[in-house]
Amino acid sequence: MKKLSMLCFLLICSAAVLFAEESAESIMKGAPSQITIETIGTRAKMEIQRNGITMAELLVDQYSVQKENDHRTFLEIKSPANVKGTRFLMVAKDGVIDQRIYLPALGKVRRITGESEGTESFLGTDFSYNDMSYLQRDSSLDTYTLLREEEYGGALCYVIEGVPKDTKSEYSKTNVWVEKGSRHLVKIAFYDRKNVLVKIMEMSNYEATQGVDTPRITKMTTLAMNTATTIHIIKMQYNMNIPDKIFTPRYLEQGR
Repeated sequence: MKKLSMLCFLLICSAAVLFAEESAESIMKGAPSQITIETIGTRAKMEIQRNGITMAELLVDQYSVQKENDHRTFLEIKSPANVKGTRFLMVAKDGVIDQRIYLPALGKVRRITGESEGTESFLGTDFSYNDMSYLQRDSSLDTYTLLREEEYGGALCYVIEGVPKDTKSEYSKTNVWVEKGSRHLVKIAFYDRKNVLVKIMEMSNYEATQGVDTPRITKMTTLAMNTATTIHIIKMQYNMNIPDKIFTPRYLEQGR
């Protein structure tokens, strides 16, 4: 069983192993985790800011499971009241991604299709629908180049460029900062198709959870809009028992 990739909000990085010389691909794949991760359950607070002022806070429950080439993520908004009950389902199977969202105000499920819809903001956050699938993408879908080593946040990091093999991707490339010693993923810079830096994601406050170093805070900033969405992990559990029915269109619509 391969190591489970987490939703944009909950990136997992592997335990610390340092090699003298490595390829960009081997760095991105990371060192083996101390446990095999097949499922994860998380509760998090999403803080949405504009010009440094908090505009909204969302309480979110998320469940993910991976079985070979079948990766499923379910997310539900628990508060505030105006978006409570909003549910999102993503199924990535054999390279094909299906995204659907249930909006209680409309009482129906909407399917996210096409590149234009994928670039839309998820509930006013700095994460687009494409971001939510991009952060769970298989490393084999990108070509990696080790650009340099530099300090970031007081630690020496590898800086790795990732270029999607799919030329229709929303982003032309990403630059990723990975701490050499801990192997923590600490920063991702996203570039649009015109090669302009548009978003920055930062991961911090790593803590060991069931033997896995996990960022407790993830922040996505949209540079042109001067907005940011910060995700604070409240609680999480790896390898929890998650019923299969949660990852179905019926549960998405009915919540039961």
